[in-house]
Amino acid sequence: MGAKTALLAFAEGDLRPTLREAVRSDPTVVLERVRELHPEYEVTPVGDGSLGDYSHPPDDTGYATILPGAELYCDRRLVWDPPSQIPAPLLRAAAGRRIIMHGMHSVSDRLSFAVWENGELVRALSMAPDGGIGENIGEPYDFELPFWAGEHPVEPVFSEDPYPLPFHPLDLGEEVLRAFFGFILEGVPGDVDPFDVPLHGFRIADPTGREQAERESRMEEIWKLMKPPRRYTSAPDGSFREITDGTR
Repeated sequence: MGAKTALLAFAEGDLRPTLREAVRSDPTVVLERVRELHPEYEVTPVGDGSLGDYSHPPDDTGYATILPGAELYCDRRLVWDPPSQIPAPLLRAAAGRRIIMHGMHSVSDRLSFAVWENGELVRALSMAPDGGIGENIGEPYDFELPFWAGEHPVEPVFSEDPYPLPFHPLDLGEEVLRAFFGFILEGVPGDVDPFDVPLHGFRIADPTGREQAERESRMEEIWKLMKPPRRYTSAPDGSFREITDGTR
């Protein structure tokens, strides 16, 4: 699965109808708001795009729109894991509106999402196969219940070991997207076409250079910890068998 998101929304009620009717917002107003949410960063406009293109924008980049009754940000700096650690200034920025946070990443199979109502956290979930369930706050929504009831188990493909979670985080992540944003990234489309939701793009840079240095340091550590790649081949029965030295 190649689904990745970094979404934060402030909405007066259901966000989906607003996104279905989305039009291009005022770039000057959006620029001012993005600067308010990133007071210590250099924010400059770049080319515009769509929600379908930039649900998970590159480093030092964000996309946003301000619509009647709602604000939507595609910005990795605004998505927290665990979600309950969201900074107080972001809670205040919502001004009492519903807050919806959604972050998932197909490389790590990680999902984090949360919903606040009137400034109070009502649901938060953070999970990944390598770390398990890191946060599980509030009552699950109805669309979650089949997952927790074991109706969506993960069938092993490259290993006989059982999947370490009761369901795949990205499968639930898509249902969260459908329920709150009206679209999904893979599978049967929702009732919102993310490519019809226009966004304004911004470069959001750390003027000190500290963040870039930290990213480079983390990547160096990851490369050091990575194990040699494993290769697999199809067996006659349709299963996968690991290729070891001297075997095919």
